[in-house]
Amino acid sequence: MHFTKARIDALEKRTRTHLINSLSGFKSANLIGTQDLLGNTNLSIVSSVIHLGAHPPLVGMIMRPHSVPRHTFENILQTGVYTINQVNKSIYKQAHQTSARYDKDESEFEETGLTPEYLNEFSAPFVKESRLKYSVKFVESKHLEINGTELVIGEIVDVYLDETALQSDGFLDLQAIDTVAVTGLDSYHTANKLTRLPYAKK
Repeated sequence: MHFTKARIDALEKRTRTHLINSLSGFKSANLIGTQDLLGNTNLSIVSSVIHLGAHPPLVGMIMRPHSVPRHTFENILQTGVYTINQVNKSIYKQAHQTSARYDKDESEFEETGLTPEYLNEFSAPFVKESRLKYSVKFVESKHLEINGTELVIGEIVDVYLDETALQSDGFLDLQAIDTVAVTGLDSYHTANKLTRLPYAKK
């Protein structure tokens, strides 16, 4: 099957979104926890978290255009902090529900039954049910002119994880903690590890 640019452009909007969103393959599913200056909590699922570097430890994620209220991005800009919480098999349905358009004064924690928790005096809420989570300090955002999205860059502060995932060399076995991946907009998957390979040399 061959999709030309003309054929892609002619697709119904939702169909094209599903197709293009699926092309990049399996993506991580994470819940972004934030809180505004009035203490209103917000939780949103994101599939665009990417590793940017380990020295210093940096992560990035894409926020959609700011043409309508984006509570997560607004809270990050206000407070300068947020949390990233990996989704696992026990909470993927609640995590998906956070993508619904709730009002600013409606907490996705309350609406989905997930539990906010505050660790080490960090002001943004974590998801108690997540088995791998970390606090992040906002560093900068880059506006992408081509489609109006924002690349949000943050520095990892503290990491909290289920010890069963941690290997002696620092590698995290995400299968051991039932981490879930996502494809497209709404398809959730568990992973089966093939093997770890040695460092590639010439």
